[in-house]
Order: sequence, then C-alpha cells, then structure tokens
Amino acid sequence: MKNNTHPQYHTVIFYDAAADFKFLSGSTRSSHETMVWEDGNTYPVIRVDISSASHPFFTGKQKFLEVGGRVEKFKQRLAHKKSNT
Repeated sequence: MKNNTHPQYHTVIFYDAAADFKFLSGSTRSSHETMVWEDGNTYPVIRVDISSASHPFFTGKQKFLEVGGRVEKFKQRLAHKKSNT
C-alpha cells in the first residue's frame, strides 16, 4: 500500500455560533482556531453555519407552505391566459 494517501483524521469541535452549540466529533478538516473542551483538552474548532440546535427541522420551527400541485399551477396559468385574451 502507498503511504500518505489518506487524509489525517483527528478530533475537532464543531461550533454553531448562532445557537451557541458545540459538539466533539472526528473530522479530516482542521483549523488554526482552538478551544478547550469539557475534558480539559484543546481541540481545533470548525465553525458551522447551522447545526441540529439551530436547524428549523430539529427545533420545530419549520414552516410548511401549501404550494399546490402541477394541475393547480396549470389551471392558474390557463385562467390567466383566458383573462388576458
């Protein structure tokens, strides 16, 4: 087998600043920013835009929009064209 073909896998902290939520996991990504975790060790920090703490699906704040199907859209276009002629 070839040496040095796989990326280095290490423990990092994923930090969602919007929800002030962090969790420890493994990743091949790294960062120069570090943070001390609850166990007293220092780990690199990967900042994420959204996590389960801030995603609408997981927080229960998801909005459902009733858009209608293809038939309803077709009927709307047809009615619009008939009204313009």
